[in-house]
Amino acid sequence: MKNLGILFGGQSVEHEVSLISAQNIIKAIDKTKYNVIPIGITKDGVLLFFSTDDYLLNIKNPKTIRIDTSKGKPVVFLPGKSQELMGLTDPKFRIKIDVVFPVLHGHFGEDGTIQCMLKLSNIPFVGSNVLGSAIGMDKDVSKRLLKEADIPVAKFLIFNLSQKEQINFNEISQKLGKPFFVKPANTGSSVGINKVNNENEFISSIEEAFRYDKKIIIEEVLRGREIECSILGGDKLMASLPGEVIPHDTFYSYKAKYLDKNGADLIIPVELPEKIIKKIQDLSLKAFRAIGCEGMARVDGFLTQDDRYFINELNTIPGFTSISMYPKLWQVSGISYNKLIDKLIELALERHKQEQTLKTSY
Repeated sequence: MKNLGILFGGQSVEHEVSLISAQNIIKAIDKTKYNVIPIGITKDGVLLFFSTDDYLLNIKNPKTIRIDTSKGKPVVFLPGKSQELMGLTDPKFRIKIDVVFPVLHGHFGEDGTIQCMLKLSNIPFVGSNVLGSAIGMDKDVSKRLLKEADIPVAKFLIFNLSQKEQINFNEISQKLGKPFFVKPANTGSSVGINKVNNENEFISSIEEAFRYDKKIIIEEVLRGREIECSILGGDKLMASLPGEVIPHDTFYSYKAKYLDKNGADLIIPVELPEKIIKKIQDLSLKAFRAIGCEGMARVDGFLTQDDRYFINELNTIPGFTSISMYPKLWQVSGISYNKLIDKLIELALERHKQEQTLKTSY
């Protein structure tokens, strides 16, 4: 039986979402194949190993759910070839970790940071490698690569914090039209995103976006249906049937994604002509490859009235909550939640096995 580390929490505004996703994954894992090792990361970045199941507080409240730090043992992943988790206060405490499922969203989890740590510890892990994770997280870099690959994306402008005073509402309106979106370049789950209609909203939206990142993206609003597609695989990739998100608010917000079951209608799968479904799947696969993803991603886009499909973003560690699109799309495409988790772990082990055959000396 393999020791499977589940990493959850993290130093991110999406910390609470991660806790909910991790609980769903842990419930679905085949306990006859894997010995689950829960590893929580606090908002201060401390790794805690838990030997019992009661490590979360307020488990039924997605707003206040949190890690019970009193139940955890501080640990660290050892660099090198041992693939071990070691106690910080008790160095004699060691556990070999055969594979890790990082159920982390946002900064220090989905952006290549954790993936780098796991590679240094020679531990296989689910999802994209360091580069694919970092690119997927950065809306600026990913959109530039998508454009380079001739994949349709919305028009966008990028500003760094040092350029904040130069951002002009009228100039942006002329280039992108109104309304437009203001987003932090490196967050997920719609955190810090606002739809701007006027100058007053613009000023507050710029301030909010810069609270979450030193770089922001300002993007035209694409008028179309919000369509998502799930990608799975290693050398051979599969695209799920697409689904549609119909938000009840002005856009698919954090609240609608994770806190309010009635915040949006999810049409899974969405009924579309076969040629449009194939176009969405093909562009999603092309986007997945263009930014260097591996293992899994949820590809989000917009289908316009004239049947053009624009890629919005790729989520390299998509949500796994009970209302998350990634696993739901695979369920209607013939892969159950349990089998999906199994397949993702198998892909991680296969990639690591291939990487071990590469030479490190010349």
